[in-house]
Amino acid sequence: MTPSAGIAVARRHSADHVPLGMIGGKEYGTGSSRDWAAKGTMLLGGKAVIVKSFERIHRSNLVGVGVLPLTFKDGMDRRSLGQTGEEVLDIVGLDDLSPRMDLSLMIHRPNGSTDKVPVLCRVDTLDEVAYYRHGGILHYVLRGMAKAA
Repeated sequence: MTPSAGIAVARRHSADHVPLGMIGGKEYGTGSSRDWAAKGTMLLGGKAVIVKSFERIHRSNLVGVGVLPLTFKDGMDRRSLGQTGEEVLDIVGLDDLSPRMDLSLMIHRPNGSTDKVPVLCRVDTLDEVAYYRHGGILHYVLRGMAKAA
């Protein structure tokens, strides 16, 4: 899919209130303009990014804007899982979120079949869990300020 086609799909899903999961490769976020790359993902409706690995700072920036960073387990990627972009994804296990825990990715395929795949949650610290649960660090800070007032 070309970048412009991907943006068109993201806009259509955003208008339909469909949350997006982005799938990527190795060192996702490398060479990006850091915080704006994470903000762009969030502004396009991205709720999760599932990749082989993250560029270190980009991973924390995703958490900072409320986007869930996940990595495939060793030996798995979108190709080995046969993902085409037409699947519907569900992430199971978020109710009991803790740092670096395993979650389940449910891949619902157009033919009606469903695969359950383990993924690693890259919310790495208890502080990041709090940021993610609040929808990002800005929401976390503002809610804390509102409670103090």
